[in-house]
Amino acid sequence: MTAVIVPIIADVAEISRRLTRRHGFEEGDLPPHVRASIAKTWGEPLTAREVVDRIIAEVRTGGDAALASLSERIEGSVPASLEVPPAGLRAAFDGLDPDLRDALRLSASQIERFHVKQRRTSWIDWDTEGALGQIVVPLDRVGIYAPGGTAPYPSTLLMIAVPARVAGVGEIIVCSPPTGGAINPIILAAAHVAGVDRVFQVGGAQAIAALAHGTETIPHVDKVHGPGNIFVTLAKRQVFGVVAIDQLAGPTETLLIADGTASPDLLAADLLAQAEHDPMASPILLTTDPAVAESTRRACLVQLGSLERRDIAAAAMSGQGLIGVVPDLTTAVDLSNRYAPEHLCLLVHDPWALIPLVRHAGGIFVGEDSPEALGDYTIGISHVMPTGGSARFSSPVHVADFTKVISLAAVNRQALTRLGPATARLARAEGLTGHARAIERRLGIVPPGSDTPAE
Repeated sequence: MTAVIVPIIADVAEISRRLTRRHGFEEGDLPPHVRASIAKTWGEPLTAREVVDRIIAEVRTGGDAALASLSERIEGSVPASLEVPPAGLRAAFDGLDPDLRDALRLSASQIERFHVKQRRTSWIDWDTEGALGQIVVPLDRVGIYAPGGTAPYPSTLLMIAVPARVAGVGEIIVCSPPTGGAINPIILAAAHVAGVDRVFQVGGAQAIAALAHGTETIPHVDKVHGPGNIFVTLAKRQVFGVVAIDQLAGPTETLLIADGTASPDLLAADLLAQAEHDPMASPILLTTDPAVAESTRRACLVQLGSLERRDIAAAAMSGQGLIGVVPDLTTAVDLSNRYAPEHLCLLVHDPWALIPLVRHAGGIFVGEDSPEALGDYTIGISHVMPTGGSARFSSPVHVADFTKVISLAAVNRQALTRLGPATARLARAEGLTGHARAIERRLGIVPPGSDTPAE
């Protein structure tokens, strides 16, 4: 296990420097084994971006045949069938332990209950000049990428698919990489519970390309959701504009704010729960109590040894872990706002007093009985939240992500008479004579020479 060294820092300026030195999503260096695999697969050394560009080009022009070729070259095998039939989803669900089936159902129910409250409705406002309004329309088709990787995440599939279904999306498509010739059964079971329409056995950048451009079998979608590795993330960036995307997801992060009333054992448990996700995860604690800081660090070392993913958690704690001692809770929240964490956990005597001060966070978890780990599964809020500081300008997955708005204008002659002259003047100021004349003709004002034939 990696030796764990978590610094305790009491200098606010240094804490701020460490929290704000990240730069969002970047390609970064690929591990040696990945570079070797790229050279073997493609016959030459390529960057991750170059690999993604080639994959997208092949899928865009080659369709299903390109997907099969890429699966053979990258994964070493081709699935017997690209699509998993609905009966396969049901069979995967039926094959789970009954308690796990109940847990999936409970999670989906909680997610639906929370997201139903977010539904937006169309509106039309009538007055003496006519009507203005907005028509809220669900997207026709959404694609969800469900990664394989070191561990399957059926919870993430639920956190995206259930809000999409609540929004009324016409068709929900899932792509997930097969492992050992098939998608992990728990992913298929989650797709069944969430009411997904179709599931395809394809992963990586090629899945994103297929969702964006479509193939003979996989229909193109309007928006792509879901996290993935560097190749998936770069592919999402590349196809943006052809389709909408949710975000460029980076490593997960949690920032805990604690005072002297917080339990070091619970603080350590919450930090490690975040750290076990990924070696690049960021588990951070800001506390006003130096004794809590030191006790939490010791508790982390004690609890770490019993985790199944202790090597991953240890790497995250050593690499990105931070315990900061601050003079007061206002300073802690100020530092948190600069960091804009994915998860902000308030383990203090009066957490509600701090909430009005919070400006930037993907989600706020209030008190010791609302741990972020609960939010990852069964509270009901979506755990797909902005990372890498993007909580400064973006939001967790919510129902509006799966809808669009169409503006409606139906004004009458009274409005045309009132607004027309100013409209024509503005149009002429921009050199758009045709716009001005379209208004003036309706007002019965035809400037001299307007109907002179063009030579």
